[in-house]
This record gives sequence, structure tokens and C-alpha cells, in this order.
Amino acid sequence: MQQTIKIGIVGYGNLGRGVRSAIEQNADLELVAVFSRRDPKSLEERGESVRFVHIADVESYRGQIDVMILCGGSATDLPEQTPQLAKSFHTVDSFDTHAKIPEFYETVNAAASQGGFVSVISTGWDPGLFSMNRLLAQSILPEGKEYTFWGKGVSQGHSDAIRRIPGVKAGVQYTVPVQTAIDLIRAGETPEFETRDKHNRDCYVVAEEGADLDAIREAIVTMPNYFADYNTTVTFIDMEELREQHSGMPHGGFVIRSGVTGSGTKQRIEFGLELESNPEFTASVLVAYARAAFRLGGEGQTGARTVFDIPLGYLSPKSAEELRRELL
Repeated sequence: MQQTIKIGIVGYGNLGRGVRSAIEQNADLELVAVFSRRDPKSLEERGESVRFVHIADVESYRGQIDVMILCGGSATDLPEQTPQLAKSFHTVDSFDTHAKIPEFYETVNAAASQGGFVSVISTGWDPGLFSMNRLLAQSILPEGKEYTFWGKGVSQGHSDAIRRIPGVKAGVQYTVPVQTAIDLIRAGETPEFETRDKHNRDCYVVAEEGADLDAIREAIVTMPNYFADYNTTVTFIDMEELREQHSGMPHGGFVIRSGVTGSGTKQRIEFGLELESNPEFTASVLVAYARAAFRLGGEGQTGARTVFDIPLGYLSPKSAEELRRELL
């Protein structure tokens, strides 16, 4: 009989709620509790049939939870929470600050090794599934060039940057791949692109009454590190249109590698995603890797792991025999 894996969720924003929904789709997983910095009573008043616990009491669940799925942000939450919890639980997180992943790995690896647990870091789709496909494509086509496109999708960080501009009441920003660039690569070319050649940024803004629209537009398109290096459009709309047309969280993208084999034969590898809900999809990836963390721990392994270190079969609830029979 298949063993039920007991799961804890740390953080209950969009991603945490997505993890809860994903657990309900996996018969071998059971949600034990949701841990949050918020008052558990304030969460319980929503009428949800979930046990809410203050994060300060998390250690009391050691031995009751097999894997903690960490749903906080990469800027401040995960750098603190993952090393702390890795000493007491198997963990999975979606740390996505690419430049800091090597440093994050070393810190978490030390903590998880000390505690005797497995911590799977930086899962999701980028880093995560896109990372695996970049590795796969590079290994198969060593002579070539790869490109990653994101979108069309909502960028939460860029949307937040818009909302911080004086005179902006609300706003959302979409990252949009440039189709002509994608078409060029799919035709077998390996061009060198400037930043603005690959992606456009479309901004939809609700301005405060009486605000200077030209000043808002100028502040957006010239904002360094966010919009200055891109072809950016700013469209002013009202709050009703924002709620009706821009309340979802779609995303997606492509990893494409164009290369040659033999004496110049053109080859192309492509992996793509189209997501109606970025947090729900990311949550589903985290849940699959929670199963892998549990299995690795059951083998006596300890320390940090990335998607590069885990056999794909460990993500599935099916046995190795079933996978060979059904999918190979």
C-alpha cells in the first residue's frame, strides 16, 4: 500500500493556496497544516477547512510533517526560512533569484545536511522546468545557441514597480515575447539579440484623479532596471477595466536551442508553457518535487538538491515498473 506523504505549507498567498489545491489532486499527499505569520484565527474566519498555525509554532510539528513546501518570496522570506526549516524537515521552495542560487544552495545544503534532511531548492518553471530543458538542449546540441522567452504574462515585480510611481492608483505589466525574434530562431538562425529585441513590456495603468499622465508615462518608460531597456507601451484604463480584463495571473514562455549536428545539419529543440495561472502551475511543480524530496529522504540522502540532481521518475506517484510499462 502506498504511503501517504504528510505536507505542511509555509505561507498562504497565491502560491500557498495553489499548493493546497494541487495537494487535493494527488491521492498520496495529505495536508497537515498551513503555517503563516498572520493570526491563525484571522485565517480560520474565512471558513476554510484547513488547520492554520502560527509560524512560531512550526518546530512543534517535527515528526508530524514529512515535507514543508515553502511559499514565501525570494527577496526576504526564503533566504531566512529555508535554512531554518531545513534543519527540521524535508523542504521544497521556489527561490528564483537566479544570480544568488549558488550561494543559496550552499547555505541550505549546510543546514539540511546538519539536520539530516533533503531540501529541494529553486523549483517551479524558471528556475525549474526551463532549467532542465536548457541543460538537456545544451547536452544534445553542444554547437548551438539557446534563447529563453517569457510571456505573454504578468510580471509581479514590474507591476509592483508601476504601482509605486506617484499618481498611479493601480496597474499591471505584461511581458510579451517579440514574435519576429521567435520566428527567426525557429527558422534555424542563431542571432545575437539586444534586450529590447526579445521582449516588449505592456503596461496598463489606472491613474489617480487629476494625475499628470505624461509624467507617469515618462517615469515608467525611463525606469532603469525595469523598463528603460525595453520597448514599453503605457495604456491608461479605468479601475473597472482593470478588474474585468487584467485580474488574472497568466504566464508562460519558451526555451529554444538552435544548433547544428554533423556537417552543418540544422536542428532545433523547443519547450514551451502557456499558463492561465502562474502561481497554480508553480504550486503543482512544487508538489511533485515534495514527493521526490520524501523519496530521497527515505533512501537516507541528505542536503540540498536542485532539479538537475533528481531522477524524473521520483516526481511521479507511479512505480518504476509502471513508468517503464506506460510511458517509456
